[in-house]
Amino acid sequence: MKTKKIKKPWGHELLIEKNKKYMFKKLFMKKGHRCSLQFHKKKIETIFVVSGNLKIFYGKNKDKLNYKTFKKQNTITINPGIIHRMQAISDCIYLEASTPEITDVVRLSDDYKRKVI
Repeated sequence: MKTKKIKKPWGHELLIEKNKKYMFKKLFMKKGHRCSLQFHKKKIETIFVVSGNLKIFYGKNKDKLNYKTFKKQNTITINPGIIHRMQAISDCIYLEASTPEITDVVRLSDDYKRKVI
């Protein structure tokens, strides 16, 4: 598979591999930006920070989320149903290995006016 660059309002994703068993991406998030507050119904994802500082909010209740700042080589696995959001404290590069459900995103809120439930 040829690497595919997907532009996002917060930076971009490089889709490196997608097959029947897994998906692998390299993501760049600009300082001060964040992705949607979201969860997945089936998708399991593991995040590995390559560079920068990435604050990750996570939990079962969108009004009571935990958060932690992840630095170089820190990792977290996010299971289905866990509400989460990544926010770049500095320009950040991170890897995402996940199950292959690329469209399994339920947005609860979004800074960039993308569709939410």
